[in-house]
Amino acid sequence: MIQKELTFMTESSTQPMKKSGDVEYPVVDLIQQRRSRRAYADTPVEQEKINSLFEAARWAPSSSNEQPWVYLYATKAQPELWNKIYDTLQNGNRIWAAKAPLLIVAMCRKTFIRNDRPNGSAKYDLGAANSLLSLQATQLGLNVHQMGGFERQLAIETLNIPDTHEPVVVMAIGYLGDREVLSENLKQREVAPRERYTQEFFVMNKSF
Repeated sequence: MIQKELTFMTESSTQPMKKSGDVEYPVVDLIQQRRSRRAYADTPVEQEKINSLFEAARWAPSSSNEQPWVYLYATKAQPELWNKIYDTLQNGNRIWAAKAPLLIVAMCRKTFIRNDRPNGSAKYDLGAANSLLSLQATQLGLNVHQMGGFERQLAIETLNIPDTHEPVVVMAIGYLGDREVLSENLKQREVAPRERYTQEFFVMNKSF
């Protein structure tokens, strides 16, 4: 299987690993505008906007309309809870996320509500909800940076997450701040071109 994948990567396209910063086909403006920045302003996120983020997630598609996403959030006006979430972050994320006014733990229910059987689509559905939340944030002038770099077991223990739920990512959300406050390497990442693999790399119109 690994050999077949490597063969596909090297033979299915003349430029198998090409990335581009250009939007090559029409997409909605919010997709073009969305970024994952690291410099945050001290400005709190209004409760109405927080509610709008979760309302956007609410309307995401899901397997059997199960809606397995669950969010636990804290603002800096709730320092005890905010710090519990912040303390789960790995050091590379703590450096810049310390200024984020809103932190969210995005998790999923592992089983279907209706029959308690494992839900193999739960993480997929959470990802869909997170995408809508991120686009809604862009519409509201907010920046979302999702992080897989956090200590899951620590989150489970300190936030009393039940075994029925699985924490998947932590989100830092807020208004953009001055990137000059970031370390030099992070500053360079902020101004780096926004690039993605071109469609030739991940879209097929034939079997493997």
